[in-house]
Amino acid sequence: MASPILQFASGDESSRGVPVGAAEELDRATRRLVGDLHQPDARIFWMDLLASAAIGWSAFAIAIFSSNWPIMIAAGTLAAFALYRGLCFTHEITHIKKRALPGFETVWNLVFGVPLLLPSFTYVGVHQSHHSLSTYGTKDDPEYLPFASSRRLIFAFSLQSSLMIPPLLLLRFLVLAPIGLVYPAFHRWLEVHASSFSMNPAYRREVPPAVAWKMRRWELATVAVWAGVFALMLVGSLPWKTLAVWLGVLAIVSFVNTMRVLGAHEYESDGTPRDRHGQLADSIDTPGGLWTELWAPVGLRYHALHHYFPGIPYHNLGLAYARILATVPGATTYRESSSPSLRRSLTELYQKAKAKGATMMGW
Repeated sequence: MASPILQFASGDESSRGVPVGAAEELDRATRRLVGDLHQPDARIFWMDLLASAAIGWSAFAIAIFSSNWPIMIAAGTLAAFALYRGLCFTHEITHIKKRALPGFETVWNLVFGVPLLLPSFTYVGVHQSHHSLSTYGTKDDPEYLPFASSRRLIFAFSLQSSLMIPPLLLLRFLVLAPIGLVYPAFHRWLEVHASSFSMNPAYRREVPPAVAWKMRRWELATVAVWAGVFALMLVGSLPWKTLAVWLGVLAIVSFVNTMRVLGAHEYESDGTPRDRHGQLADSIDTPGGLWTELWAPVGLRYHALHHYFPGIPYHNLGLAYARILATVPGATTYRESSSPSLRRSLTELYQKAKAKGATMMGW
C-alpha cells in the first residue's frame, strides 16, 4: 500500500504492470456488478441519523448535568463519537440527490450542523472539488495536501486541526457571521475565504448568489440558536459547563477526523489531475470492524471504493466491496488499496514522508 497502485494517467501501463485494456475490462465488470447498489434506502438514512442524534445529545446532556467526573467523561466520549457519526452524514448529503431524501439536509442542519457550528454549506459545494477529475490532488482540491512529502506538514496539520477547529468555529459563526450579516462586503470575503470545511489553505471558493443566500439563512439560524443557549446559561437554566463540554466534544471529533483524513489517502499526488483510476490508486480502504466504524463511520472506511463509485450510498459500500473482491477476476487493485488498520496507514504515511518541506511538483 505504500506505493501507487495504478497510474493510468501517465502511461499505457500501471505501476503493477496491468495493461490499460485489462483495466477497462475490469472497470466494465465492476460497474455491472454494483449497478443495483446506487439507490439510497431512506429508512436506513433516517433511522441512523435520528439514532445518532438521540444518543449523542442524550449523552451530551448527561455530561453537562453530571457532577461525577467518570460519568461526565464517559458520557462526553460517547457524545463525541455519536455526534461525529451524525456529522459525517454531510458527506452523504453532498453525494445523494435531494429528491431521494427530501428534507434530510434541513433536519441534519437542525440537529447537527447548527449546534455543532458546521452547517451543510461548509461542505456541500466544496467536497465535489475533491472528486473532480480536473482538481483532485491539485492546489484546487480543498481536501488534499502533499503529506507524503513532509513530516512537518503532517505534524502541523494534526496539531492545527485537532486544537484550533473548535475555537475557530466559535469565532467564524458567533463573531464574524453577525458582522457579515450587517456588512455585505465583509460577508463576501467570508464566503470565499472562511465558508469551506477545507484543509488546503490555497483553496478559494466560488460562491454563486443562491449559495450565498443559503449561507446567510443558516448563519442567521445558527446565531439565533446559540444566542438562546447563551441566554439559558446567563439565567442559570444551563450550566456554564455546557460550553466546556461542547469544546471537549468538538476537540475529540476534530482529533478523530484528523486521523481519519490522514489515513484516507496515500497523498502522493504530484499536483496534476488524476482520473478515477488515479484516485483509486491514491486512496485507501480500511474495512476493519467495530473500531473502524467508530473512527470512519457512514461508509468512510471504504474511501478508495467511494472515489471510484461516489454515487453508492454508505449502507451499500460494504456489500459492493465484498462483491468486487469475491467475484471480479483481477480485482487486485481493490485489494491492494486496502489497509488492515488506521495505525498501519498512518505509520506508512509517516515513513514515506521526507524530513524536508513539501516540494512536490505543482505545490
